[in-house]
Amino acid sequence: MDLLKEIGDGKKIGISGHVRPDGDCIGSCLAVYNYLLKTVKDAELTLFLQAPADVFDFLPNRDKVNTSFVGINDFDVYIALDSGDTKRLGDAEPFFMKAKKKICIDHHESNGGYGDVSLVVPDASSTCEVLYTVMDKKYIDNDVAVCLYTGIIHDTGVLQYSNTSKLTLEIIGDLTEFDFEPSRIIDDTFYTKTYVQNQLLGRVLTESILIMDGKIIAGVVSQKMMKFYDAKPTDLEGIVNQLLYTRGVEVAIFMHEIRSTEYKVSMRSNGKVNVADIAVFFGGGGHARAAGCMMNGTYYDVLNNLTEHIEKQLVQ
Repeated sequence: MDLLKEIGDGKKIGISGHVRPDGDCIGSCLAVYNYLLKTVKDAELTLFLQAPADVFDFLPNRDKVNTSFVGINDFDVYIALDSGDTKRLGDAEPFFMKAKKKICIDHHESNGGYGDVSLVVPDASSTCEVLYTVMDKKYIDNDVAVCLYTGIIHDTGVLQYSNTSKLTLEIIGDLTEFDFEPSRIIDDTFYTKTYVQNQLLGRVLTESILIMDGKIIAGVVSQKMMKFYDAKPTDLEGIVNQLLYTRGVEVAIFMHEIRSTEYKVSMRSNGKVNVADIAVFFGGGGHARAAGCMMNGTYYDVLNNLTEHIEKQLVQ
């Protein structure tokens, strides 16, 4: 894909990523925004996105993110990033669907391709990695590079996850030639936690349970806990990954109670279980080792439904 060729002479360009944006989502969205500022100078750009975590406020033009979803709604071109399907675009979905030309760029293996033009690379570490391959390198400046770097670092767990390839490392090498502090980005956005985040993490770890002879670990944050700590959904980032670090565990399940008997489920796998298949079965999506979905029922109802599918894969 040639991104600039696909955009053509579009004058009104929209950009969005998935709901509850993580590092790769905000990184890819702002990377495209900053890239187009320099390459399509006569176009009007609008970036619709739910408010990302405060730790990403340092990214160039973060203040240009429209979190109200109010404004232009008749786009010539709309670019969906890091979103496995149109539903994951949330309030931006109608804008995408009404656009004259729809472009989808993603790396989720559950993404079957949507829009008029679709580039989905399941083997890529991140959407930011995919973007680097479709951007004209002469237009990648410091503003674009720092966004791409942030996205790749977050979706690879600081280059620890199995989705880190030779190409990933080569791209990271290229990006670190620009004028920003890679180690500071890692510390500030990946490792450093607020007091509330550490309190929630501690509660989840303390109250987690082991299932199937320790092969599955599960933890939950209830609405009551969220209110007690005056916490935001962004305060839950990283909890599921920490659960997976438990010795002997093959699958980690973390549930966040959105409302009574409704949970946002995040799953991580060490490789034996394809959690994307399970998430897709329940209407979600993701990758073989990292996936999620929304489920209804009590905590134990949801857990029983998930573990039934996980067990089938573990005993194969």
